[in-house]
Amino acid sequence: MARYTGADCKRCRREKMKLFLKGSKCEGPKCPIEIRPYPPGEHGRGRTKDSEYLLQMREKQKCARIYGVLEKQFRGYYEEANRKQGKTGENLLRILESRLDNVVYRAGFAKSRDHARQLVRHGHILVNGTKTDIPSARVSENDIVEVRKDSLELTPFVVARAEAGERPVPAWLEVIPSKMRILVHSLPARQVIDTQVQEQLIVELYSK
Repeated sequence: MARYTGADCKRCRREKMKLFLKGSKCEGPKCPIEIRPYPPGEHGRGRTKDSEYLLQMREKQKCARIYGVLEKQFRGYYEEANRKQGKTGENLLRILESRLDNVVYRAGFAKSRDHARQLVRHGHILVNGTKTDIPSARVSENDIVEVRKDSLELTPFVVARAEAGERPVPAWLEVIPSKMRILVHSLPARQVIDTQVQEQLIVELYSK
């Protein structure tokens, strides 16, 4: 399975904003973007005005990096979103939000989406009572996502229970910390998705 193995903090610096790829490190003073708030590389500080194409490409890259999706899969999500009724950009974000790794992260069971992917891959998560170890699996309305009973006392989940409520949970999800259970009430509308992405630029890029 292909995946990015480079430095996450360089990706944040490239996008000139925190993508929260490293969990708690992103919130502290040691976050590299706090120390060097400019793109990596010897020409990082002296970049000229970005072209329209570059702005569109950067927005697409930023969105893919936030959700931890590589190019081929991201393009597939866009094509699926384009086939659906409604606005393509909003459909795309809804698809990305409905990934199982994102749901586990949004519920506060993991420090980052990368951490959530690891928990899912290791078989700690059930969807409607069935073990699901594919991070890109998608949840649907009325699904129940929960931690496997044998995994409840593992350190990541003990910490998650202790820190329940510290991170806001989206309104489309309901979390029951005592049972480490997530109820998916619906798929999110654009206005409740707080991802800082201008999805229209992504649509313009792929529409060319």
